[in-house]
Amino acid sequence: MSLWELLLLAVGLSMDAFAVSICKGLAMKRANLKGALTCGVWFGGFQALMPLIGFFLGAMFATAIEAFDHWVAFGLLALIGANMLKEAFERKEECEECGCADLSVKTMFVMAVATSIDALAVGVSLAMAGDVNIWLAIALIGTVTCLLSALGVKVGSVFGARFEKKAQLAGGVILILIGLKILLEHLGILTL
Repeated sequence: MSLWELLLLAVGLSMDAFAVSICKGLAMKRANLKGALTCGVWFGGFQALMPLIGFFLGAMFATAIEAFDHWVAFGLLALIGANMLKEAFERKEECEECGCADLSVKTMFVMAVATSIDALAVGVSLAMAGDVNIWLAIALIGTVTCLLSALGVKVGSVFGARFEKKAQLAGGVILILIGLKILLEHLGILTL
């Protein structure tokens, strides 16, 4: 995968954390640097850790499913993307679910795990995709998520929930398109 594809993947994966960070910003009386960094570090850290775990799990089974690994990668990314799209249309009062302005270790741990489960599956997809520098991938995913989560706190405190649904929609579309590109490349339909 190219640097641009990895960057797009990082942005797509970070949209759940970004949406929850917007919610955190909405619930805070005044968004501050500590709150933004707390969200950024928790979400960015877990978004980097989960694909790494998924990559190594996927690499263990890569030879066994080599003949159809591109279908697995496409299926996982399309499923995650479709779920993000579905969640964007079903969202009602997300801020009630996300723990409001609570930045305790327990709350942030649960939220960081919840928003990064899809990154575990993406890590498996990266192992199936083939030529991927996993260290560059997790560095980009973690950094982009950290920055966008910190920004999300500020966006939430200033603009409200206006961008939450759009972030979910964009993330879903990006993941589906990356999965489709992997599939089309492996089938020889797309050559870049």
